[in-house]
Amino acid sequence: MNRGAEGGIPPRMGTGTWGVQAAPDLLITGADLAGAGRADLLIRDGLLADPADAAPGTETIDADGLVALPGLVDLHTHLREPGREDAETVGSGTEAAARGGYTAVLAMANTNPVTDTAEAAAHVAALGRRDGYAQVVPVGAVSKGLAGTELAELGLMARSDAGVRVFSDDGHCVADARLMRRALEYVRAFDGVIAQHAQDPQLAGADACCHEGEISGRLGLPGWPAVAEAGIVARDVQLAGLTRSRLHVCHVSTAETVEVLRWAKGRGLPVTAEVTPHHLLLTTDEVLSYDPTYKVNPPLRPAEDVAALRDGLSDGTIDAVATDHAPHARHDKEHAFAEAAFGMLGLETALGVVVETMVTTGRLGWREVAERMSVVPAHIARLPDQGRPLAVGSPGNVVLVDPTARAVVDRTESASRSRNNPWHGRELPDPVVATVWAGRVTYRR
Repeated sequence: MNRGAEGGIPPRMGTGTWGVQAAPDLLITGADLAGAGRADLLIRDGLLADPADAAPGTETIDADGLVALPGLVDLHTHLREPGREDAETVGSGTEAAARGGYTAVLAMANTNPVTDTAEAAAHVAALGRRDGYAQVVPVGAVSKGLAGTELAELGLMARSDAGVRVFSDDGHCVADARLMRRALEYVRAFDGVIAQHAQDPQLAGADACCHEGEISGRLGLPGWPAVAEAGIVARDVQLAGLTRSRLHVCHVSTAETVEVLRWAKGRGLPVTAEVTPHHLLLTTDEVLSYDPTYKVNPPLRPAEDVAALRDGLSDGTIDAVATDHAPHARHDKEHAFAEAAFGMLGLETALGVVVETMVTTGRLGWREVAERMSVVPAHIARLPDQGRPLAVGSPGNVVLVDPTARAVVDRTESASRSRNNPWHGRELPDPVVATVWAGRVTYRR
């Protein structure tokens, strides 16, 4: 988005890790605490402190007219490092995250090498400590090499310094029911969660590239039927009940899946789910342009699915919003639609899309936005320092938002190294004014 000449990230304090030097005190004055009244917030030594203790001359942000939320947490980010630094790095991806209001991102395992060992997870965590503008939490692979045949080092990754708690073969479905059951049983011992990319490969087909329906037929493009997603979710929620282990459903995209989740939650099964911003707003109509920017996995769906997803997020059937930020270099994305890579950018615009689809329509208030984009994602990922109330003693992770700001999205201004931005040229809410992670201002307009 066009953020004006003053937008951007302040220079690093010292060399390397953000924690090398202590952040100075920061006083935020007159913030609206998501409908809980106005208050001042003092951040000292990375924690929220009593604002009455602020010393004269403390750096101050005037938050009059702004809403303060706990820093956002993204359960589903592709940072591409190691292996595809031409598309994204931990530094550029988390810089985009900070611009979007995020103070923590979960880095998916489909890197090169795959994050399927304790050493690989530790490497991603170390990159985050060195280069991150937000907390970087490695996601471990469920299967070795994402091949879906043999479990990865789940226990070793969990016991490593990275402390992995979320495991996913995202980009690939754990299609083998026996392997999925074993994974769920294994992670139960350390309170882990399996995050499933729900898509039956037998129903989807290797060449599918969009939603199967009237538009795919008209364009002659092979498509995914909705049942390819809902069928796997129906299987997996029952496996979660059988194993009494936590299942998380990635990027829900169909009305049928929402109904399966509603059934599972009505029976108290240990199941959570996320929806992406692009599935809350974009539809299969975008595919009519043949623009490969709109090629995403799972695919964009018809308007009736979008309506069901909004209903599910509003009533709590869907627990969280996650971006599935998927940067790609131009030489991977700029092809004919059927040959282009899957994925689109999402970190910088996620909150704006949620405001557009859920807040301005009256479906969610700011407190519910905080729940679905910070509190609940932090709980799912078991991140004790994220998603906490803005109260004395909590970590100093805060995002300040302007409920009224709007701007036209300009992909050339993105902090990401990639430009596959589906919102380019579109006016959206532009809410993020400042992001503070562990007491440091990582973005300020």
